Amino acid sequence: MPRKAKAIVLDSWSVIAYLGDEPAAQQIADLISSAHEEEIPVYMTVVNVGEVWYIIAREISEEEADISVKELRDLRIQIEDADWELTREAARFKSKHKMSYADCYAAALAKSKKADLVTGDKEFGALQDQIKIEWV
Repeated sequence: MPRKAKAIVLDSWSVIAYLGDEPAAQQIADLISSAHEEEIPVYMTVVNVGEVWYIIAREISEEEADISVKELRDLRIQIEDADWELTREAARFKSKHKMSYADCYAAALAKSKKADLVTGDKEFGALQDQIKIEWV
C-alpha cells in the first residue's frame, strides 16, 4: 500500500503549470482535489506565491496575477508566512545546493511540514534524500 502524504507543498513550477494549463496541469489538479477529499492540507510559502505573482504580472498583467492568487486561495491552498525558522532552513538549502532561493523556501516548508513537495522542477533532485518529492 503506497504511503499517504501528511501534507502537500506546491512550488511555483507546479502552480504555473496548473494555472497555465500545461501538460502537468491535470495531474496537479487531481492531486489538489484528492488532498482536499482526504483532508490533507495543501501549502505554499508566501515567497512562492510572490514568485507566481511576478511571473504572471510580467508575462500577462498585474490584474491577471491578482486573479491567479485569488484562485489559489479559492483552491484552499494555505499560504504560509516566511518566519525565521523557515527562512533559516531555506538559507541552509541555498548554502549547500545550486537552486533558486524561492525553491529553497518550498523545500524548507515541505521539510518542516513533513509534506510531499509537488513539482516538475529538476532543481529539487538534489534534495531527494532530505524531502519527499512527488514528481509531475
